[in-house]
Amino acid sequence: MHLARHSLTATTPTQILDARFDNDCKIFTASTPTGYTVYSTWPLRLLRKRELVNGTLAMVLPLHTTSLLFLLGGGRSPLYPPNKVIVWDDALGREVAELEFRERVRGMVCRRGWLIVALRRRVVAFQFGEQIQRWKEWDTCDNQRGLLALASAPLATLLAIPGLQTGHVHFIHLPPCAPPPVNPLKPTPRPTPHSHTKHPKEMIIAHESALTTLSVPPSGRLLATTSSRGTLIRIWDTHTGNLAREFRRGTDRAVIYGVAFKRDESEICVWSDKGTIHVFRLGVNDGAGNRQSALAPLSPFFRLHKYFDSEWSYAHFRLPSPSSHISLSPSPSITAPKDETIEDERCTVCWIEVPFPEHSSEPNRVEHQLVALTYSGGWYRLALPSAMSPSSNTTHPPSTILTPSVAPSMSSSLPPTTGSPRSYPSPLPRGPGSQVKPSSASSGYGISTSPRDKGKGRDTDKDKDEARDGGRRCTLVEFRKFGRWDGW
Repeated sequence: MHLARHSLTATTPTQILDARFDNDCKIFTASTPTGYTVYSTWPLRLLRKRELVNGTLAMVLPLHTTSLLFLLGGGRSPLYPPNKVIVWDDALGREVAELEFRERVRGMVCRRGWLIVALRRRVVAFQFGEQIQRWKEWDTCDNQRGLLALASAPLATLLAIPGLQTGHVHFIHLPPCAPPPVNPLKPTPRPTPHSHTKHPKEMIIAHESALTTLSVPPSGRLLATTSSRGTLIRIWDTHTGNLAREFRRGTDRAVIYGVAFKRDESEICVWSDKGTIHVFRLGVNDGAGNRQSALAPLSPFFRLHKYFDSEWSYAHFRLPSPSSHISLSPSPSITAPKDETIEDERCTVCWIEVPFPEHSSEPNRVEHQLVALTYSGGWYRLALPSAMSPSSNTTHPPSTILTPSVAPSMSSSLPPTTGSPRSYPSPLPRGPGSQVKPSSASSGYGISTSPRDKGKGRDTDKDKDEARDGGRRCTLVEFRKFGRWDGW
């Protein structure tokens, strides 16, 4: 019997309208054209989902790990007007309150008992318990991105918003954050109050150009800012207003999407529209710290340009370009056409703590890793280069730690995966037309990257330098897909 030959067409790619972590990075929400979902960050597990048939959401903001969500309508067919914030109780399956404004909402942040809403030229704070009350509001410069940063640790008070002038940041101190509910079965560490000065700094001039991101750790002791140039990341002391550190992402312009602090405030990670995640160390006296120019040691003797004294990331990871094609053969050979336009690798990143294997000699140790969510539905778990080195095995207390926790190679300790989860023991290859082949324990699906990486040709020389250094790339430990309404 003769069978006709059929060809496979491109599958419909997963479209994520919004993805964001909670304050503690324990869960994250994903909004799609068909509804929204709530996942545990690691291990990746679907906690709940809800189908929406009458419209879409531009933002789903979780309140820590509670059942309360703050919804904002958006997209081609908004479920709610874009000038309303809906307080949704997912346990009850209904809205419990709504906040209406005279203009479109630009951004939101929350913590226990507080919701902060950013409008174009105004920021409004709400305090909620049994009722929601408007607490105060402040004027800002043109804030189309809806930039806000809110500290969420117990007794933290800081709220950072754009100032009245471009590039300025205004510090506001709210009432101290309430501690989480006490679990009698688990001892709770005693929080240390912040030592504010009598007259804390209220405003800093962070950049000359417009701000693109504002980020603070849970304690609120530091602030990370980036500008529209996208080349520098500045770290500020929020108590004194002094510039603590300055890092360089690159030399060409980029749109920085976000900055995330490690829990112990010893490192930060930065991600941009270049599809690259950069990791910097904040420790000053770290011998194996960030990279610098070969001419940097001459700065005390010669007057060098500021560029030569810059600090570059000590580790990085490049996300593969999203492709609308998949290969159903064990040896993938399908790549994106040359004339196909590749979308930007929009993503969001957070830090997680992964416990060591049970057979480890230090059962209470944890390794700090990164989880990256792409708006094409990719979930990446990344290990830092120093964490993959078995030679470094010294730990430090959180107050003085300067390097991330370290662990032996994860490729030998990964649990077996079944179904959709796939683990890759080695970093993703780089370069045009590169492909990732699945491991023997995974299914026959493969991922192919496009020969045209949008806006990345200018980073080639930097990648060559990092390759010569050795061990500069983060290692992809695990990759999974999320957000597909049919399979989740």
